[in-house]
Amino acid sequence: MKSVNTDKAPGAIGSYSQAFEASGVIYTSGQIPVNPKTGEVPEGITAQAEQSCRNVGAILEAAGSGLAKVFKTTCFLADMADFAAFNEVYAKFFTSKPARSCVAVKTLPKGVLCEIEASAEK
Repeated sequence: MKSVNTDKAPGAIGSYSQAFEASGVIYTSGQIPVNPKTGEVPEGITAQAEQSCRNVGAILEAAGSGLAKVFKTTCFLADMADFAAFNEVYAKFFTSKPARSCVAVKTLPKGVLCEIEASAEK
């Protein structure tokens, strides 16, 4: 196993890694919409979904993979009413249409509106 870390995505805010590679598969931790350069969270579900997708992409790139190689995602929404707007952004980034679970949760870290984790081929 090999830990994956990049400064192009937010650093871990707990005792975990941004991602791990094991047997040619990259497993990312959930990525919330924190801008890695500023530490800020953008306003609104559209901007937050875009930032979360960019963060996942940056980690996969650091691991030698990419969004096109994602085969499974798990998406968390603070409000299922945001599903359509989230899905519109998500579809622009995950063009290979990986398998996905999308669930509403009570709260997410830092009060964000979405979080995305992914599994990808190296």
